[in-house]
Amino acid sequence: MCICVNCDYVDRCLTYHAVEYQHQQPHLTDAPNFEPIEPEINVNIRQQDDVIEMEWDVVGCQSFVRETGKWSRLRPGELVPT
Repeated sequence: MCICVNCDYVDRCLTYHAVEYQHQQPHLTDAPNFEPIEPEINVNIRQQDDVIEMEWDVVGCQSFVRETGKWSRLRPGELVPT
C-alpha cells in the first residue's frame, strides 16, 4: 500500500499526483505544490493473458510526515486506494 494515504502532504504532493495519474484516479488537487525528498516508488507489473497491469506505490519518502487517515478525511466514504 502507498504510504501517502497516511501522509500530511498527500493533497499537495507532486509524487502522489503522479501516482494518481498512473492509477487513473481523480486527483486530490489539480495544482500540487510540494516536492518530496527522495520518494521511493515500487512498480509491480502483472500480466494476465494480453492485459498488463501496473501498480505504483510510494513505499518510502524522506518527507513523509505521518497523519493517519489523512486521505480518508479528504475523500470521506470512498475506499482507500490499495
